[in-house]
Amino acid sequence: MKRRPFGTITIIAINVIIFFIPQFIQGLDMEMLAWFALFFPKNDFFQIWQFISSMFMHGGPAHLFFNMFALFSFGSILELRWGLKKFLTFYLVVGIGAGAIYTAVNYIQFIAPYNQLVDASIPATDIKAYFNYSRPSFRMLGAMPAEELLELRNIYNTPVVGASGAIYGILVAFGILYPNAKLMLIFLPIPVAAKYFISGLLLFDLFSGITGYSIFVAEGGGIAHFAHIGGAIIGFLLMWFWGSLKSRATDYNGSVFQ
Repeated sequence: MKRRPFGTITIIAINVIIFFIPQFIQGLDMEMLAWFALFFPKNDFFQIWQFISSMFMHGGPAHLFFNMFALFSFGSILELRWGLKKFLTFYLVVGIGAGAIYTAVNYIQFIAPYNQLVDASIPATDIKAYFNYSRPSFRMLGAMPAEELLELRNIYNTPVVGASGAIYGILVAFGILYPNAKLMLIFLPIPVAAKYFISGLLLFDLFSGITGYSIFVAEGGGIAHFAHIGGAIIGFLLMWFWGSLKSRATDYNGSVFQ
């Protein structure tokens, strides 16, 4: 009897169901966003379970489709190789780790300018009011340029959703196990070995995360590049911990579209 990737299919089904439920209940989308998207830890909406729940939410049909397409394309191969338990462990650990690294990067970017406002004796109530979309006080504008204040507020208020961090971990695992498998972009059907394709993708994400530039969204907005990088890092570390770096498989020569 042919084995089937039930874990991968189940994860996809959960993501699709969660995405479509709010379409039938007015106002539920905002409630679910507040409860299950991953918020910055200083935000009042932050909850610890959001490191897991945010992995099953998506910002739009395209976001959902491409993540689930990648999950099925690569995750099913890994699940059939590893088995259900190991695959689910990998998926959850990498997804949570991606969210943790993304949050840590945001915290590093946030804490210095936030302390600058505190050191300038700006009342905590004024800072909190600004984060809740009030106009900045004159004292705040005197302590920090408006652009930096806006960036600070964006970090505080912008939640992250999506399985992309876990997907990038899966991509790294696939690239380690099947480095010579040929991958192709849907819109650019030129076969490229996984070891080069995935490495290039990670370098582009790192560049976009550092510079804020992205060819997909103006000024890099809307894409959590450091969540992608975080997932890749955790995926690599987990593969190293499992000893998979020493036991690569080279018997998979098929093509996978991305």
